[in-house]
Amino acid sequence: MSGRPLIGVSTYLESKASWGVWELPAALLPAGYPRLVQAAGGLVSMLPPDDPAYAADVVARLDGVVVAGGPDIEPARYGAEREKRTGPPAQERDAWELALIEAALASGTPLLGICRGMQLLNVARGGTLVQHLEGHVEQIGVFGTHPVKPVPGTLYAGVAPEETAVPTYHHQAVDRLGTGLVASAHAPDGTVEAIELPGPSWVLGVQWHPEMDEDTRVMAALVRAAS
Repeated sequence: MSGRPLIGVSTYLESKASWGVWELPAALLPAGYPRLVQAAGGLVSMLPPDDPAYAADVVARLDGVVVAGGPDIEPARYGAEREKRTGPPAQERDAWELALIEAALASGTPLLGICRGMQLLNVARGGTLVQHLEGHVEQIGVFGTHPVKPVPGTLYAGVAPEETAVPTYHHQAVDRLGTGLVASAHAPDGTVEAIELPGPSWVLGVQWHPEMDEDTRVMAALVRAAS
């Protein structure tokens, strides 16, 4: 392949969005995602929810896949009942993004999960989630920062070998790791902040939001793998 690799990024699906004089249903993506891919040397394709049966055909046309952040995953997907602080389900996104993950894993396409995307990677491999982190007091829509420490010898440690402060906004987290996955970074309180799937393919999930930061290392590593 020559030129910049094409990175597909999953999108939100909102029943109502407003811009100018318009107020319509919209598939949308915060601008930080395409800006980060572009800054890391990739081209961007938005992947709005579609029939999961088409996921393999879509992934076959891409060089890399990013599953973006967003709403809580439906607890039934990992065999749990919904707790009162878990948000409403986004069933179309769940089904589509799980199919994208499965297609990327099956084809060996480099895959990066961000926040919800990391949690969904864990669920796709049979893992479970903590539906609410005790002590979570972040304000709605306000990102905070905290340090994450890499696990030596992991893929993530090869990308960012030192403890790094990252932008974060989440109230859920990985509980039981899915089959084959390993934790590759932790927060000071022990929360799993990155997971990966050792093997021939490049597969990484991060709990934080690199699209809200100037640090391009994680996305640049995906782009290199996709090249």
